[in-house]
Amino acid sequence: MREAQAIQRLRRIATSPAALGLKDDTAVLDGLVLTHDSIAEGVHFLSTDTAASVGWKLVAVNLSDLAGKGATPAGALLSLALSGDDAWDMSFLDGVEAACESYGLPLLGGDTIALPPGAPRVFGLTAIGRAGERVPLRSGGKAGDVLWAIGTLGDSAAGLELLRLDPASTGPLVDVYRRPVPLIALGQALAPLANAMMDVSDGLLLDAMRMAEASGLSAEIDIDAIPLSRAFIAERSGDLTARLFAATGGDDYALLAAIPADIDPLRLSLPSGTTIARIGCLVAEGPRLALSSGESPVPLPEHLGHEHRSNSSAPMADRS
Repeated sequence: MREAQAIQRLRRIATSPAALGLKDDTAVLDGLVLTHDSIAEGVHFLSTDTAASVGWKLVAVNLSDLAGKGATPAGALLSLALSGDDAWDMSFLDGVEAACESYGLPLLGGDTIALPPGAPRVFGLTAIGRAGERVPLRSGGKAGDVLWAIGTLGDSAAGLELLRLDPASTGPLVDVYRRPVPLIALGQALAPLANAMMDVSDGLLLDAMRMAEASGLSAEIDIDAIPLSRAFIAERSGDLTARLFAATGGDDYALLAAIPADIDPLRLSLPSGTTIARIGCLVAEGPRLALSSGESPVPLPEHLGHEHRSNSSAPMADRS
């Protein structure tokens, strides 16, 4: 069963208005923004990753969903699966604690189980945030909105590729893969202006298409405008192939915002060092997703990002 099929079936159960028809990556209930993400060994992290980085990543990926809605972290519930390796489990909790302290996320409780020997590690976290004055959903996009990418793309996927080649790899790309930084302050700054906003976790192209579908519109993306870091360009270059890799790799935890064309977020007082780029627009008609480079159309790649499928054996595919 593919992820989309599972979600379609779950919509028969998730009928509360707070569930937003399961068309978003959060729920909104009584002024709270709720999200839950799980991470599994071999799917979201490597068995050779440090335990502390896995704990950090679990918290960070959930906080990224809150950032995509401009929410303020309010609390979390942890699903902890003990592996039988006490040193690894304690280091994992050190990473959880460091991330919670860094972003002001109180741990409120959760559940603990013990895994059978040799079982892959799987963890889950529910993050709760306080909604701001406006919660920009995926479905709020308007024709003519400009699409902005906040943060760089491709670093994490490039870091993962380095680790696949050499588990001892180090450097900024590996750091981004292992310890993503949720853009909470930027989400809070942009949420009052954005008609639609979400974090980018499964690949920019797939997530942009999801936003367009939820809004009943089409998305046009300029591949040349996708923001890349210096470290990414040094490792993989900035040509079309590299940019398509960055746009489909996932695990970015950047933000994608649809903002009215008469609002220029570059004029805002944003945190120092912010990377923000105009990458396209939402339009009323046309294919759901269209790519261009310069003046020329670019064919859609075979895979826009990743969706879970129950019979998939490919590790490290999905990011959220």
